[in-house]
Amino acid sequence: MNLQQPLSALIDALRILPGIGPKTAQRMAFQLLQHQRHGAQRLLEALSLTLSKVGHCTRCNNFSTASVCELCESTDRDPRLLCIVETPTDLIMMEQTGAYQGYYFVLMGHLSPLEGIGPQEINFPGLVRRIDMGGIEEVILATNLTAEGDATADALAALLRHHPIHLSRLARGLPVGGELEYSDRGTLAQAFRERRQAIN
Repeated sequence: MNLQQPLSALIDALRILPGIGPKTAQRMAFQLLQHQRHGAQRLLEALSLTLSKVGHCTRCNNFSTASVCELCESTDRDPRLLCIVETPTDLIMMEQTGAYQGYYFVLMGHLSPLEGIGPQEINFPGLVRRIDMGGIEEVILATNLTAEGDATADALAALLRHHPIHLSRLARGLPVGGELEYSDRGTLAQAFRERRQAIN
């Protein structure tokens, strides 16, 4: 089907969203035009406002409408701790646990040479500047437990090796409530390697 240029452009634009293929993008475009023109206008306005108002925090690199975000402005957090995460959604998940009360640095991705994503693209220089501000005693590498996440953590460890800080990495292993018989071999082996002393 030959669609008019504006509609084709809309379908192509919708395909940039994760998990959206050509057919789904086409259905979404038709839905917006047929039944949701008011919703489409709201979406347009929200996107325009967000793109014009939301930038990056100069300290943690997370999305923010101010030069320094609310988390970084907070005086209730432990200034000795800095947790490095890949994405804003990772930060949100960490916050929801309630287990961490320090500050963050958001990489906005992970190293991926095949996609042309190197240290500059995920703001390694900004991280070094943040640590050089002083006061940080421990940096927690909380990158994802994937090949790319591990490569990013290794690169960060090498980058920060000569800084006077303690480097740690999130432990990995069996999930809470998990049963051994349903665990994959890699997870079980990692749980063995990262075992800790039992409480007496």
